[in-house]
Amino acid sequence: MGVPYAEVIGDPVAHSKSPLIHKFWLEKLARKGDFRVLRLAPGGLSAYLASRCSDPFWRGCSVTAPLKERAARAVSDPTGVCRRIGAANAIFRSPLGCGIGANTDLHGIAAALARSDPPAERVCLIGSGGAARAALEYLRLRGTRHVSLVARDLDKGRVLHRRLAAAGDVHSFEQASAAMAGAGWVINATPLGMDGSVATPASLVDALAATDAAALVLDMVYSPHETALLRRASELGRKTVDGLTMLIEQAAPAFELFFGAAAPRQHDGELRQALEA
Repeated sequence: MGVPYAEVIGDPVAHSKSPLIHKFWLEKLARKGDFRVLRLAPGGLSAYLASRCSDPFWRGCSVTAPLKERAARAVSDPTGVCRRIGAANAIFRSPLGCGIGANTDLHGIAAALARSDPPAERVCLIGSGGAARAALEYLRLRGTRHVSLVARDLDKGRVLHRRLAAAGDVHSFEQASAAMAGAGWVINATPLGMDGSVATPASLVDALAATDAAALVLDMVYSPHETALLRRASELGRKTVDGLTMLIEQAAPAFELFFGAAAPRQHDGELRQALEA
């Protein structure tokens, strides 16, 4: 007899800490269930969903790079959130059907940035992929007045920035100092600096000196939990929020979608210790 399960999909995906988080919560709630890892190339998403939706034990999946943008086009989207953002980071089964999309990154970003009081009106966002799309949607919803975007692909960055309808410009990595000048928030929504990925360019790290003295720096990278970007931010006296915070915050609503129970957040301290080990 099978047990209900969810999983994380992406390529690469072996680094993911989502299984640890979801299994931890399942254990604390004494619920039967499992959370697995599946490496999946973008071209296999449609066949994957067709297969999983025929499996009565499948409850859903977390979606990581490079599948988030493709997932937004493949899922059922009754709320329109995934289509508006252009990315989905969770797919689940519900009484409405199978293959429903959600974007819990939006919740994770909001919760992570809630640590900044007052909210920043001048923001620098690094990235133009699925996580950056969620960050831009959050900034749009809260009416942020000035957003500078730093992107490797400037054309893609300009397309995203136009959707935001805010003041600011799109900059290359080499122009990061101009993008961060006076910024109250800096958000890294790329895998730069992740273990096994490309190191964070020195131009981004050095540009932090141009931010507001009271700035908050959020790095969505969670392995290592202290990145070069966050280390430099701390040296400059800036407030920091690490990727583990964002990871837990976005995982909590996904867990409830998958397993029908609220994540037991009273154990966050113990969970963070396990994630940092």
